[in-house]
Amino acid sequence: MSLLYSDAEAAKLLRALREAKTIEYPAKDLLRASDLPLLPRDDPHVDADLKRIHKGKPLAPILLIRGAKSQGITLTVADGYHRICAIWHYDENAPIRCRMVSASLLRAG
Repeated sequence: MSLLYSDAEAAKLLRALREAKTIEYPAKDLLRASDLPLLPRDDPHVDADLKRIHKGKPLAPILLIRGAKSQGITLTVADGYHRICAIWHYDENAPIRCRMVSASLLRAG
């Protein structure tokens, strides 16, 4: 996140993500809101996550920064893009565990 935010802002967002409640969204909705392309099934990271899914191993929650459609800002996937794609290949409607915060918390002080 330090590529998009200052070190202090990234640290604040990471603290907020650690404290955020875990929620769920379907894989297809996360891809749509982030405006990211679906990675192919044979991408090495996607393939590794698909293998974990098929073995019944849990995946870590996806870390998200909420977008602002009215400002043309898409959802930012801070961590978990490959996991979103793997779950989409498994079942695009499958719920994905996520933690999401809004970048507007940076303006709050």
